[in-house]
Amino acid sequence: MTRRLAPYVFVGPAMLLLATFGVFPILVAGLVSLTNMNLGGLARWSNIKWVGLSNYAKLFRDPDFWQALWNTVFFVGLGVPCVVLLSLGVALLLNRSQGPFFRALRAFYFVPAITGIVAISLVWSYLYNTQFGLLNYLLSLVGVKPVQWLSDPTLAKFSVGLVAVWRGTGLNIIILLAALQGIPRDYYEAAALDGANGWQRTRFVTVPLLSYALFFVTVTTLIGWLQFFDEPFVLTDGGPLGHTTSVSLFIYKEGFRGSQFGYASAGSLVLFVIIAAVTLLQLRLRRRDLE
Repeated sequence: MTRRLAPYVFVGPAMLLLATFGVFPILVAGLVSLTNMNLGGLARWSNIKWVGLSNYAKLFRDPDFWQALWNTVFFVGLGVPCVVLLSLGVALLLNRSQGPFFRALRAFYFVPAITGIVAISLVWSYLYNTQFGLLNYLLSLVGVKPVQWLSDPTLAKFSVGLVAVWRGTGLNIIILLAALQGIPRDYYEAAALDGANGWQRTRFVTVPLLSYALFFVTVTTLIGWLQFFDEPFVLTDGGPLGHTTSVSLFIYKEGFRGSQFGYASAGSLVLFVIIAAVTLLQLRLRRRDLE
């Protein structure tokens, strides 16, 4: 009997934490999304009323929500391929390089992942500054007029996305580098004996053996970009004209600035469904590839 209960005793605390901080908040958000809860409702519970699905109906009629959703799709389409491919390329280069300089370089690439987003955004905001920013100064040396990096609606998306790509590659590089170092050298020696060149060894040996690590990196990166918040919040606050407002930033503004907690909860549930659906689709496609 004790042996049968042992697994549940060890798993129980982790499941309790998951239920408390993972499942329970989702259920609460689902209930709140069916009410008109706002800042006044927190002070006086009698002001809270059930409104059913009206928050969701209002959400899908809100042009600001649709703009935020399409902005998020743009950021995902821009950021996920760039982060994954750049992380893979840098990891391959670092794996082939030896010596103390390259070991220090590995640590250098990881620095953005452990640096606070506020510090990163402050540095990049100075780089992007129209009047005295370093980027515009360098462009002025070759006769280019100052660029509105964070003021132009189209260019601001790419500027904010660039900061997120730079910050997001560090951890993925470490993960892929660890996976690369776990590949036995015998496979490369066998491929070399068969006449495979460097590109062919990478294409037919390295990439297939990295499939699990690449899948993990892709899934986590995609989820992170669907929740994109930090960079547009600190750099542009969603501007100009809402062109860098992501769904997460839209939810934050409606909930914590507009005090419309029921409406913001509806948005968070929609975002949760989108992330869950995309993740399940990736898992389904991955399972089909393994069959």
